[in-house]
Amino acid sequence: MDTAHKAVDDGAAPPVFSVQNLWKVFGPKAHRVPGDAELGALSPAELRERTGCTAAVRDVSFDVRKGEVFVVMGLSGSGKSTLVRCLTRLIEPTSGAVAIDGEDVLAMDTARLRELRRRRASMVFQHFGLLPHRSVIDNVAYGLEIQGMGKSARRSRAAEVVAKVGLEGLEHRKPGQLSGGQQQRVGLARALAVDPEVMLFDEPFSALDPLIRRDMQEEVIRLHREEGRTMIFITHDLNEALKLGDRIALMRDGRIVQLGTPEEIVGSPADDYVRDFVRDVPREQVMTVRTAMRPAADAAEAASGAAVAPDATVFQAIEAVARSGAAARVMQDGRCVGVVDHAGLLAVVAGVDRDADSDGATDKVVVA
Repeated sequence: MDTAHKAVDDGAAPPVFSVQNLWKVFGPKAHRVPGDAELGALSPAELRERTGCTAAVRDVSFDVRKGEVFVVMGLSGSGKSTLVRCLTRLIEPTSGAVAIDGEDVLAMDTARLRELRRRRASMVFQHFGLLPHRSVIDNVAYGLEIQGMGKSARRSRAAEVVAKVGLEGLEHRKPGQLSGGQQQRVGLARALAVDPEVMLFDEPFSALDPLIRRDMQEEVIRLHREEGRTMIFITHDLNEALKLGDRIALMRDGRIVQLGTPEEIVGSPADDYVRDFVRDVPREQVMTVRTAMRPAADAAEAASGAAVAPDATVFQAIEAVARSGAAARVMQDGRCVGVVDHAGLLAVVAGVDRDADSDGATDKVVVA
């Protein structure tokens, strides 16, 4: 499970998407549920029995920072796909607030909403939705055509994006002549072509074969690394979430049960549900050396040995320590901020808090 995460905006800038106390309730008199604490506290089965309603999204709040990959993960029926559709009002929320760059999405008129969907937040679905009678390049250019861009300009832009997603040479094929992975690349290129501020992915790779799915995940990572575009990614697959996400919101029964980095989700599960969810995750491939390092014992230890970065995985550090046979230095901005040794790394793999002593004290080193 090769994770590839990067530093994102630290929260000083306004969020791209801001969601506050969002509810989506289906059923008769749905608007009653969010305002009634007693109804809102009922289990899904009790709520259906009492009101005939289903609360697909329950009092959800989060911010998406500029440049991050924000993953919403959950099992079937958890509310994740309903949630992402509420962001652009493909599904109308029952109550709450949604804003993009500070602009109230729920107050947008039809024209402004159309602008949001066509230019600012582009969606990639599991089912590609390609136009079968159009070539690859014309499918990719379709959003630009709707925007009113001239034929020459839109085909030129489409050709650039087709090359970017690895489809060069296939521009004039029809969707029916492409593999599933190639079709999904066309869908990805079509979303990219309009140069959106945010890309929304609704389980785009779940129907693909495992090897093709992995290739598409790598493609998203590569594009994100190159462009730094803000992405919101919906998945039911924990490995996919850990691989792609800078932060993950784990949903259950319409609620977010934990929101954090992959390392926080795996290393500090919020409850038994999350703990069970991540039980089989290889911790050494998610946890970083930040969680395993200790202060250098002396100047000699801080000045010699293999070097690893603070965000290197425990797996990478284990390899470094095994090769050298000694503790590895954790280096940041040219200085040693701590060391990791065999015992500390194995403690992280085992999920043991090596740093806590009998009276609860800790010598854990924290890197800002």
